[in-house]
Amino acid sequence: MKKAMTKINVVASILVVVAMILTSCNNQNDRSSVSKTEIDSLRKEIAKLTAGNAMIAKNLATFDTLDFNVFSRRDWARFHESHAKDVIVHFPDGHVTNGLEKHIQDMEAMFVYAPDTRISVHPIKIGSGNMTAVTGIMEGTFTKPMPIGDGKFIQPTGKSFKIPMCTVGIWKEDGTMSEEYLFWDNQTYMNQLGLGK
Repeated sequence: MKKAMTKINVVASILVVVAMILTSCNNQNDRSSVSKTEIDSLRKEIAKLTAGNAMIAKNLATFDTLDFNVFSRRDWARFHESHAKDVIVHFPDGHVTNGLEKHIQDMEAMFVYAPDTRISVHPIKIGSGNMTAVTGIMEGTFTKPMPIGDGKFIQPTGKSFKIPMCTVGIWKEDGTMSEEYLFWDNQTYMNQLGLGK
């Protein structure tokens, strides 16, 4: 978060310096080359960029909290802090859920057979406008029976998994995601659980 804010502050500082240079040139040289209106317009653009960068940094910080604390600790009562009530979520296997409650059910299902599932790092975090993309490492251990329907279960293998994942989020102005795209390789996931071919 501090690195992201430092980059944002550097960009904002550069833009302010550009505005100051333009103002200085305007005062010292040909006054018709850069008008006060153009300078005011540049200042407004700088303010917009700074506000947009601050919102991206806030959304990325929210995502850290989501993965490191809410998801990893199964604190589903806090899911609304990052997800809109009507959130649409796209899963790696192609299914799509509508609504926060269904998304929570799908997340909880992952913990039934691997209760220590967690994400504790986000090596890459980027954003633009109302979108963010975050990579992470999802890990855990297959220690409990996995339900497969009709009252049947796959017995635990005791194997651990550690796979890269990525989430792309589309954010609303209230600081929650309206849409989320989850990516990880399900074949690698199953292989590491001991269920692959």
